[in-house]
Amino acid sequence: MKKGINWKVLILSLAIVYLVAFVGSLFTSPVTDSEWYDSIKPAITPPGWVFPIVWNILFFLIGLSLYFSWINTKKLDVRKKIAVVFGINFILNIFWSVLYFGLKNPLYAFIEIFILWISIVSMIYVTYKIDKKAGWLLVPYLLWVSFAIVLNYLSL
Repeated sequence: MKKGINWKVLILSLAIVYLVAFVGSLFTSPVTDSEWYDSIKPAITPPGWVFPIVWNILFFLIGLSLYFSWINTKKLDVRKKIAVVFGINFILNIFWSVLYFGLKNPLYAFIEIFILWISIVSMIYVTYKIDKKAGWLLVPYLLWVSFAIVLNYLSL
């Protein structure tokens, strides 16, 4: 028998993820059209309109991964792992925006983005063991952050 959608958990998962996106955007949005950013932006940087589209898709996928991994385990210790790996990642995601755009420090952001990348790998590892699709939903996030590492490096 197929289970229905747990709307409460789905909406909460998406709300948490988009709250992280909103907080990060508070540091990013005011700076993306600045002279400072224009002066360090690598030539291979996609047009500005691409970023909100890609990030909205990625945050939606992250929210779905959180949802699927959460509903597919009832074990408290596993749910704690989910909360920890996603929570750490959310903090690191915001912190990169703070370092790069808020503090205008690409070097510290470059160091931090590797920790963010490792946290994404950890998320994939934890979620894949619970629900394969939850793990696969995070692969585009890993790929995009891998590209962001290149952009961050080129802006040093």
